[in-house]
Amino acid sequence: MSGPELIRIVSRDSPMALAQVERVRGELAARHPHIRTEVVPVKTTGDRWTGSLSQVEGKGAFTKEVDAALLAGDADLAVHCLKDVPADRPLPVGTVFAAVLRRDDMRDALVHPGGLTLDELPPGTRIGTSSVRRTAQLAASHPHLTCVPMRGNANRRLDKLAAGEADALLLALSGLERIGRTDVISEVLSLETMMPPIGAGILALQCRQDDTAVIDSVSDLGHPATHREAAAERMLLHVLQGHCNSPIAGYARAERQSDLSLRAAVFTPDGKTVLNAHEWAGPLDAETLGTSVAVALLRQGARALIDSIAH
Repeated sequence: MSGPELIRIVSRDSPMALAQVERVRGELAARHPHIRTEVVPVKTTGDRWTGSLSQVEGKGAFTKEVDAALLAGDADLAVHCLKDVPADRPLPVGTVFAAVLRRDDMRDALVHPGGLTLDELPPGTRIGTSSVRRTAQLAASHPHLTCVPMRGNANRRLDKLAAGEADALLLALSGLERIGRTDVISEVLSLETMMPPIGAGILALQCRQDDTAVIDSVSDLGHPATHREAAAERMLLHVLQGHCNSPIAGYARAERQSDLSLRAAVFTPDGKTVLNAHEWAGPLDAETLGTSVAVALLRQGARALIDSIAH
């Protein structure tokens, strides 16, 4: 039997993160029944901090402690939501993505206790979200609704909704599926209504670069089509130098006939300006597609728009 006997998986200690780890453990057990796994939970800066993420390094706030555990040898594998991994700078030196799992549903869901759809919500309805991407798109499409800042994991946000801190929530459908709370969904929003964040619904497995035994063991969990989509999306974000306060949205689609498309948008926070680009890769590789779409957005003025937002 090849491969390590034990893989220690480091994870944020939120219910969502632990559910993601269970998916990985299940897929690993199915392919490599001889490998044991154990979970090494850590609490990250992002989980402890209740204010704006831009004040604690943005999205890196959710990955720094996880990266440290990996590099220190306290764990062998990290499971990340790709949308939480900064793309404006490279992965920490000494680490690598060993696999990108099959993508989950990337759409957003509306949670309204009365079961109303987004178009049915009355003026002044308070939507709980701290996502600049959602806030900008709602400002453009439903300016009569009000966004109120709300952070915390999905369970905590549902508790805040029940406590009356907001009238409705926007949450990732894949997250609600992972924690078994699809019962609260009143509407699943189309990608046209609410464009997802870069990397939505994708889990990535990160290892130490020199840990070939673990890399070999987990690489066959990878999903080639999702890998191409992720590569295009992250290159787009890298070229745009988007940060956690940038209202950037987009998604790639690996079509059946092996073509890859990438649609992306950059917004002003008030939703009054929207820059759009949509291209197909044709014979080009995924990274080139990501670069090309980013350049199309930069030609429309995306640089000034992104740089005007503090982070």
